[in-house]
Amino acid sequence: MKNKRFFILIVLFLVFSMSSNIFAAGIDGTTNLSSIYGEAAITVDVATGEIIYAKNVDKQMYPASTTKLMTALLLAENLGKNDELKYTQSAKSQPADSLNVNFHPIELYETMSAVDVMDGLLLYSANDMAYMIADNVSGNSTSFMKMMNDKAAKLHMTGTHFVTSNGLHSPDHYTTSYDMSILARTSFLNPWVKESMNKKQNTISTSKGTTFVIENSNKLLGTDGCIGGKTGYTSKAGRCLVAFYERKGRQIMGVVMGSVKDANDTYVFNDMKKIIDYSYNLQPTILHAKNDIIKTETLKYKPLGSFGPEKTVSVPLVAKEDISYFNNEANKKDLQENINLTSIDPTSLKGDKSIGTLSLTEKGKVKTYKLYSMASKGTLIKNTIIIYLMIAGIFILFLIGIAVIIRAVNLSKTKKRKFKRN
Repeated sequence: MKNKRFFILIVLFLVFSMSSNIFAAGIDGTTNLSSIYGEAAITVDVATGEIIYAKNVDKQMYPASTTKLMTALLLAENLGKNDELKYTQSAKSQPADSLNVNFHPIELYETMSAVDVMDGLLLYSANDMAYMIADNVSGNSTSFMKMMNDKAAKLHMTGTHFVTSNGLHSPDHYTTSYDMSILARTSFLNPWVKESMNKKQNTISTSKGTTFVIENSNKLLGTDGCIGGKTGYTSKAGRCLVAFYERKGRQIMGVVMGSVKDANDTYVFNDMKKIIDYSYNLQPTILHAKNDIIKTETLKYKPLGSFGPEKTVSVPLVAKEDISYFNNEANKKDLQENINLTSIDPTSLKGDKSIGTLSLTEKGKVKTYKLYSMASKGTLIKNTIIIYLMIAGIFILFLIGIAVIIRAVNLSKTKKRKFKRN
């Protein structure tokens, strides 16, 4: 009876352990990231553009105020920090979440410096600042919408269409988390936009002396390495967030879309923390380890270089570094390997220099690795010796032929001299 009870306890312990491991593991077997509330999310290495984590990255989503990253980018690309922008009618007509409504009325044609308008747009997420930018940069909101979509096309944001400069809801105003990551990374690489996103608070003013003390709506800014970002929310879009991090010299950005808006407004920020922590800890999956044979090709080459007969040799191909990628749904879907051999000569076959490349295609990125020959040195030497022996044999036959000809000529001359004497 005791043995039976002990056996049952062991079985229960093993079942509990397995259940715990399954719960702790996510879809890809590494972490429980399937539990984030955001409907779509992505993390990207800022330096390389490589996707680290992905969830529904091509799903059409509403971007809400993360749209303002495009508005900020177009402001930075078309005007200078010290330029003066006029407050326009379309800016004044914007509803809540604008400086004019939430702080203090702004009169038509009051001016603000472009740097203050940028801060009002990105820190406080003021809807009127977005339309102020649209009117001053392009003349009106319709022309600015075209600028936004032209820029999106230039950035290859193929799943995106913009209607409003501030992200207020329209059925035709949409993007994907992948496209948003392209926009966010591009915006972050603009020094002015990056500088504005990094401010926790600022005091901005109009030409009539009205001042606004604004705070950044990104609750993560300044914690755990967060150095910038942009929030967003509408009832249709849910809670959205773009955030940039720097830890130990490495920058990673994240996008979460369609998360939950709760009373304490914590869900989207917790989602972001999870995927960023995960991304910093994740190690890439190695497809081909350094110096492991990737493929063996049968190649023809000339052991003596540009002349002489061809020989056939089996060439194992290797890379002198790990060939790796981040294992996620986006990268796996587009993953392809392409080998291109370019330099086939005796020197390259010895493995001293690159014989070609392997291109690894992931979503939105191609990584290139140099390939080297691991052909058998014995085979190469044997092929070379055989060619040299053949050449030596031909040369010897040539010499013998010359000797025979010379001897024949000499004999002929000797006979002629004897004939003359007689």
